[in-house]
Amino acid sequence: MDSQKNENILNLALDTSQENRERSLELNVGFDDRDKTWEVIVKYHGSLQELTDFGIVVEELIAGYAILTVPESEMERLPDVEQIEYVEKPKRLFFSDAAGNTASCFAPGSRLSQTLTGRGVLVAVIDSGISYWNQDFRKSDGSTRILRLWDQVLDREYTREEINEALAAGSRQAAEQIVPSIDTSGHGTAVAGIAAGNGGERGAAYAGVARESELLIVRLGTPRANSFPRTTELMRALTYTVNIAREFGMPVAINLSFGNTYGAHNGTSLLERFIDNVSEIGRNVICVGSGNEGASGGHVGGSIRRVQRRENNNMTNIVNEVGGDVTGQGTRVEMTLGAYETGLNVQLWKEYTDRYLVTLVSPSGEAFQVDTDRPGKQVYQLQQTQILLYNGEPAPYMTGQELYFDLLPAAGSRYLDQGVWTFRLRPLRIVTGNYTFYLPSATVRSADTRFVRTTPDVTLTIPSTAAKVVTVGAYDPVYEAYADFSGRGYLYEEQVGSRTSDTYVKPDLVAPGVGVIAPDRNGGYGPVTGTSFATPFVTGAAALLMQWGIVMGNDPYLYGEKVKAYLRKGAKPIRGVAEYPDARVGYGALCVENSLPE
Repeated sequence: MDSQKNENILNLALDTSQENRERSLELNVGFDDRDKTWEVIVKYHGSLQELTDFGIVVEELIAGYAILTVPESEMERLPDVEQIEYVEKPKRLFFSDAAGNTASCFAPGSRLSQTLTGRGVLVAVIDSGISYWNQDFRKSDGSTRILRLWDQVLDREYTREEINEALAAGSRQAAEQIVPSIDTSGHGTAVAGIAAGNGGERGAAYAGVARESELLIVRLGTPRANSFPRTTELMRALTYTVNIAREFGMPVAINLSFGNTYGAHNGTSLLERFIDNVSEIGRNVICVGSGNEGASGGHVGGSIRRVQRRENNNMTNIVNEVGGDVTGQGTRVEMTLGAYETGLNVQLWKEYTDRYLVTLVSPSGEAFQVDTDRPGKQVYQLQQTQILLYNGEPAPYMTGQELYFDLLPAAGSRYLDQGVWTFRLRPLRIVTGNYTFYLPSATVRSADTRFVRTTPDVTLTIPSTAAKVVTVGAYDPVYEAYADFSGRGYLYEEQVGSRTSDTYVKPDLVAPGVGVIAPDRNGGYGPVTGTSFATPFVTGAAALLMQWGIVMGNDPYLYGEKVKAYLRKGAKPIRGVAEYPDARVGYGALCVENSLPE
């Protein structure tokens, strides 16, 4: 039975057979087929100790959040537990794949770079791991700069002493016998090098921003081979990070270079709220990439507003559509579905105050219609595609309404029906008229699967939408121009009148993210592109500001939102952007020199 304590996608997953969940991109995430258990995130108060009597494993995090491992047979019990306030299932996370320091007003060899090196500050990189034997991450005596390395894949924490023992073994192969943690993709190594690498044998020209900081590395775990990390692994990593920073009494700059597209994108999910809570523990700054969905065609949105027109001295209601394709049947949103797609989901978010008839039309013209005032699960089949629809209701932490469409191949089919699919929104009652559609990350769909008329704004990935993180987009430093792939935001005040632009602008700023030279996992260097690699410039800059303020004694309170404010104030203009803040670049491009207080 559906519960208002569960998020919509969890209710749908629990009401769907395992066979269908396994064919879905998202519904089975969090379910362990071997143990027949669900991993879920809960917000709670009081004690959850009573749950252990039912075989439920409770892993308490911080600030009233916990991760539960629940036998499938006990999932119906959770909403009845008074201490549990809300339940979400995990989501998958996707990585947001030269002269960056100079472009960021931090030229190698300058007086500023000689004074500020990150010494005394911890830089935490939560990512795919690190090539710890790389010279970029060692001190001048050859010992490691890594304070701790937690490998979630191996379920093992390695200390500085253990890593030094591995390095003393001589060869890389011998080191891996002692500390077998590796970075299979090289993503985390590149990110760590940009944020805090020392340039290795090549020196300052290849050094990262905070080249003398100590490092805390978390290699995110993957529940299964060839899988993606999940939000639960991230929450564990953040809890670990702030606890280690407090243990050693150090300020910490945290780098997150990944995200996903599932959610309302307004800071209301448990993950976003959890990160906001983490940002208030100890002295930290959390920097998150805005994602690479800006030009992927995965988002479309607009506003249907009911206005009045005077005709023959009588007031007549009409519908005026902004940002879409309006017809006599209402708004039409078209989506091309590429060949060989084995599954796809589409989110439609709207104001609960508005009521629509939503029609989905297949490429051959088959269709079904649903009233948004009819909540719950519905199942349809168009051509050879089965559609699981969950029509949600507001949750304790959000006022919006979600319609979640999960498209699966029908029995006997391997792929979804290729062609143009059409969503029609026929307004029955309009108050605000705002609506928005999202597809999954471009990482897991064909380049041909996209909306026909796209909206590049509000393409930030989650968790860069959390209010208290520093959200970082990318620009091309060669042309001093915004990178079109970079996730765009909006001024929240345009969506929610009670919020002010000063606090809720996203992104906060941009940093070099095209052709950035970074260390690779084999000890060399090469160019990388994406907001993944713009973010560590800002993470390193945050470490420098905290060194200047906290370590050097100039401002013991220079962390959190105060660092964000200084980074915004110091940002420099981007070519082609006349007014700031801007939905593409926030307050402008990172400029470390200008961000330091006078």
